[in-house]
Amino acid sequence: MENPVPEDLKLIETFGWQPGEGIRRRARHIARLTRGAEQLGYPLDGEKLTAALATVSGDSPLRVRLTLDAQGTIEITSAPLTPTTAWRLHISGITLDSNDPMLRLKTTARAPYDAARAALPEGVDEAILLNERGELCEGTITNLFLKRDGTYLTPPCASGLLPGILREEMLETGAAREAVLQPEDLAQGEVFMGNSLRGLIPAQL
Repeated sequence: MENPVPEDLKLIETFGWQPGEGIRRRARHIARLTRGAEQLGYPLDGEKLTAALATVSGDSPLRVRLTLDAQGTIEITSAPLTPTTAWRLHISGITLDSNDPMLRLKTTARAPYDAARAALPEGVDEAILLNERGELCEGTITNLFLKRDGTYLTPPCASGLLPGILREEMLETGAAREAVLQPEDLAQGEVFMGNSLRGLIPAQL
């Protein structure tokens, strides 16, 4: 990568686990982790990954977080997955650089997202970040979707965002298509935030 990679940088995959079903979108999560490891030059042992994922179990839905570091160490943590209701949104004053290649990777380099979450007003669940051109990018932990005429519009990667797993699936199935979006567009359709863990979440400013 063009920019130096911090020595302590870890790749992250966050996914839902359901009793009787296992890991949702498992193949897509593994594929993204593999792509990220190749891009950063991190070793990823397939057998160790399979063994680590096999340790996840429970009697109720779980939120599972997997990390991979530069030495190839895999760590997994889990917590109960609580139900999600409709979210309140606001537009963050923190902007993203659409040319930053790190935005395309899900890693522990989360400074702008963490700052945006720390600044959430009371009663607000998620912040939408803009890029340097004022285009809508993504939430701090979700991708953005605007439903119009039965199709979900989502900002392109060129705007500066993480290509999320749910987003990837919706684009491939034709449920969503990419479109450059401005803040004023949010009033011209139904707003949803979404990720692989929680699916599509109805939201409003």
